[in-house]
This record gives sequence, structure tokens and C-alpha cells, in this order.
Amino acid sequence: MFTILMYVVAFGFLIFSYIRDKKKTFLALKKAWKSFENILPQLLSILVIIGIMLAVLSPEVISGLIGEKSGRWGMLMASIVGSVTLIPGFVAFPLASALLNSGAGFMQIAVFISTLMMVGIVTIPLEIKYFGRKATILRNSLAFMFSFIVAIAIGVVLG
Repeated sequence: MFTILMYVVAFGFLIFSYIRDKKKTFLALKKAWKSFENILPQLLSILVIIGIMLAVLSPEVISGLIGEKSGRWGMLMASIVGSVTLIPGFVAFPLASALLNSGAGFMQIAVFISTLMMVGIVTIPLEIKYFGRKATILRNSLAFMFSFIVAIAIGVVLG
């Protein structure tokens, strides 16, 4: 119901914009379509990867690796995967939802998403170039540790 409401509101604002200025509305729609075209290849590739992963890994395997009962090892595994993976946020959250529905634990997904967004092992060379080695290592280390604090807090709240 909420989704339908959001579509109705968005469509209403689109009509309002069209009434106010047709030229700007068409320009905005054209820019939005270009953005969508730029994001689409990434989105499709990630959706294919998610689909293959969920087809190959049964809910029992996912639950065993990063489920609630996997404990610290599951959190550590999820944090390492999150740290080395470069996935945009708009893909990470649906992935997290799919993993939760397949048996992953809240704490494990929280640490995965936190490290995914805050720790950048893949981008370290670029970060060192612009911020220096010390700042990069400090930022990534603190972000990695903070991810566990967030996961534990979520575990306390949702557990």
C-alpha cells in the first residue's frame, strides 16, 4: 500500500511539474532516463549475481554461514566479504533483504552492510593517493571496528 501511495505522489508531482513548465519537465525526464541507462548495466549484473548466488546457495547454507547461530565467525565472514566488495548502496539493500529472507542473521547482515558502505579494501590505493597512507589505514580500521559496534547494537535491539 505504501509503495502505491509513493507512486501516486510521484506521478502527482510529475503532473504538477508538467503544468508549471513542460520544457523543464521533459528535460528532467530525459536526464532521469539517461541516469537509468547508466545504472542499468550495473543493476542487471548485480541482480544476476544475486540470483545465481541464491540459486546455488540454499537457505540452509546461507543460514549456516551467516545465520544467527554462526555467531562471531559469521560476522567475521560477512565483514570480510563486505570490506572487499564494491557494490552500490541501491543494490546492497535488496541483497541484504534477500539474504535475510534466506536465513541470514541480523547482526551478520548489519556488519556486512556497514563494512560494504564504510570499508574500502578495493579502493585503498586511490584513497592512499589522495589522503595518505596513515589517514586511509586509520579510517578503514575505525570503520571496520565501528561496523561491529553497529552490528552488536542491532543484535541487542532486534534480538
